[in-house]
Amino acid sequence: MTANPIAETVASLMPRARTELAELVSFRSVADPAVFPRSECEAAARWVADALRTEGFQDVSALDTPDGTQSVYGLLPGPEGAPTVLLYAHYDVQPPLDEDAWVSPPFELTERDGRWYGRGAADCKGGFLMHLLALRALKANGGVPVNVKVIVEGSEEQGTGGLERYAEAHPELLAADAVVVGDTGNFQLGLPTVTATLRGMTMVRVSVDTLEGNLHSGQFGGAAPDALAALIRVLDSLRAEDGSTTVDGLASDAVWDGLAYGEADFRKDAKVLDGVGLIGEGAVADRIWARPAVTVLGIDCPPVVGATPSIQASARATVSLRVPPGQDAAEATELLVSHIEKHTPWGARVAVEQVGQGQPFRADTSSPAYTAMADAMRVAYPGQEMQASGMGGSIPLCNTLAELYPRAEILLIGLSEPEAQIHAVNESVSPEELERLSVSEALFLVNYARSKQA
Repeated sequence: MTANPIAETVASLMPRARTELAELVSFRSVADPAVFPRSECEAAARWVADALRTEGFQDVSALDTPDGTQSVYGLLPGPEGAPTVLLYAHYDVQPPLDEDAWVSPPFELTERDGRWYGRGAADCKGGFLMHLLALRALKANGGVPVNVKVIVEGSEEQGTGGLERYAEAHPELLAADAVVVGDTGNFQLGLPTVTATLRGMTMVRVSVDTLEGNLHSGQFGGAAPDALAALIRVLDSLRAEDGSTTVDGLASDAVWDGLAYGEADFRKDAKVLDGVGLIGEGAVADRIWARPAVTVLGIDCPPVVGATPSIQASARATVSLRVPPGQDAAEATELLVSHIEKHTPWGARVAVEQVGQGQPFRADTSSPAYTAMADAMRVAYPGQEMQASGMGGSIPLCNTLAELYPRAEILLIGLSEPEAQIHAVNESVSPEELERLSVSEALFLVNYARSKQA
């Protein structure tokens, strides 16, 4: 990185950032009391609120959202007449999954091979630290040139919509000229990238019942309808022979027009085992950014250890469907439910319960804010030009903000590049990426303020 006062300041702040990220990662802030106690999320929210107060934020508060979680808000006033920029991150995290599969404890930030490992290090506690670093660098170099609002969500990973509903009920709270969502990531490590599109998502729970109770598989097997087998048939019907998603009536042939994603690069990033093929057809970018994708998230059935020779009377699964821009998540949900009901065999009783939904999102990358970010990234990443990519994940709040504030320019950046392995075991963040993106955000705020004065 070339010599730049802001860049030099951020570099000097990195040891402090590591200490703070370790503190924030230590909270087991999974927004599901069935996994970890609610007190873990409340403690993380207090930590975030205290950090904002330390930086001089006003009106800092933990907002009780309708889904029972807390989002932390704060306001940092800027010069009179300056534009307002909203900075977003979330402090809740995914469950650690198999803790024995972590090389180091998931809630203990650990440095290894030049990366910092821990649940939430990249997604998205590191995103909050990125915002803090950018603001601290500006304060040390003439001051923050815009009004800053910060919102740090407490249930983004659960998809329960608490912050969206709160924002709808208090539309003035998050109003801004521009929004920086710090919850996506660069296409590749070291390649500055803004995310142009997000797939939406619908999530359903499918329950299948066939018998009043389990039966002996020797005495009744061959004629008694097996609920687990029926569920497997339903789930299999959601994919074609090549693995493409097949939901009756849902289009799945769109083409991505933008940054290409080579198959070899994807295999490496996804850590696909040798000899195992990819699923679907078309370019990789088509499949992960422009088309729907179904995933079975979990199945309730007897585990292998301790299983008995029984025909299962009931079985259930949670299924997610990623919905690309150009499709409506509510309509996709209706098609998914209809497909499941139609493809349930043997007259088995099936119930489908929706447990989450978010619309897809498409950003306006031609807006002045993107020009300001491109100029900033050019400095933070010498010799690199800003790229725009899609992202298969979902951030439902983006659509809520776009509807509430149609004139706001929404940018998506973040620390979740492929090596970060977010949502998997051994999640990590690159400290170099944290440093460069913090510089990018600080310079963006300077550039954006100037563009509004012109």
